[in-house]
Amino acid sequence: MPRIIALSLALLSVVASTSVAQAFDVRLWDVQAKQETTLAEAAKVIPQGALVTMGEQHDNFGHHMAQLEMIKALYDTGRPLAVGLEMFQYMAQDILNAWVMGKLSERDMIDAFRDNWGDMWPLYRPIFEFCREQRIPMIGLNVPRAITRQVARRGFSSLTPEQVGELPPVACILDPEYEVQLRRLLGPHGAEGNFERFCEAQMVWDTAMAFYSLEYLKAHPRATVAVVCGYVHAWNKAIPAQVRRLAPDTPTRAILPSITGRIDPQNVRSGDANYLFLGLE
Repeated sequence: MPRIIALSLALLSVVASTSVAQAFDVRLWDVQAKQETTLAEAAKVIPQGALVTMGEQHDNFGHHMAQLEMIKALYDTGRPLAVGLEMFQYMAQDILNAWVMGKLSERDMIDAFRDNWGDMWPLYRPIFEFCREQRIPMIGLNVPRAITRQVARRGFSSLTPEQVGELPPVACILDPEYEVQLRRLLGPHGAEGNFERFCEAQMVWDTAMAFYSLEYLKAHPRATVAVVCGYVHAWNKAIPAQVRRLAPDTPTRAILPSITGRIDPQNVRSGDANYLFLGLE
């Protein structure tokens, strides 16, 4: 982790004197059109009231800078915008509200970030700073980490009624393609018992982030919610699929980072994402 943070701080110094787009050459691949487009053009055609998932590898600073540029493009449309966070539990909403309103110091936010997500603040700081500067609401979307850890280790059935009561409606019903993707991620440890628990933990995350994003959209139907999350959760068959299950009329758009040999313009399909971030490798 110290090496990652040191790298992040070095990169932050690079982008301090130039724009993120210049530093990382952030572009988009339109999956359906099979051609490049700009972030501004994509932002213009994203429907009002949409949920936009923006995927990342958590330790990749360039992915976070691409997310920030997309947030800026959505903000520049002039429509209401909120940023949803996998990194914060929904119970921490008061902390996020205080941060956006300028009532929380960075030192206190670093402590809160560590409690929710660990020592990765430098990677996410530019996003948090921009939201604070522009008063863009930030939404905690995750459930208590103790619950997701327990589900991953012992299965959903191990939860007590009280723990289940802390969760939104969760079901572990997998699209076959999603199952293939999850098994690939789990790798050689994908024995059936392990996979079932992994699957259930994924469904807890995906459903919670969809549910709490939709709760915000119910209260702010004209807003766009841009969700910062791991790329597996951002995949069209993850959070967006849960949104379609819970609120079929809510438009969704999925943006994944291009990762050579895994997700790139040569092998991506419309069932995977609507757009890919380019220029980050």
